[in-house]
Amino acid sequence: MAKTEITGKVVSDKMAKTVVVTIERQVRDERYGKQLKRTTRFMAHDEAGEARVGDVVAIVPTRPLSRSKRWVVTRIVERARL
Repeated sequence: MAKTEITGKVVSDKMAKTVVVTIERQVRDERYGKQLKRTTRFMAHDEAGEARVGDVVAIVPTRPLSRSKRWVVTRIVERARL
């Protein structure tokens, strides 16, 4: 079976071969039922260094590459508008 692929937005590309990808999801508050936005940040390996801030990228889990990097950028889904 194929690995899980997650789509998210690049929020930082300041590191060498690493981008920070943000995934937003909505959860329901248990007590009040209100819809809340939750954000998760993943550090992902970008070997080619092609991803830029604002790009939408697809990432997949991999072996630990560093202390905080466990994801790899597989493709750029959509480029950021200038």
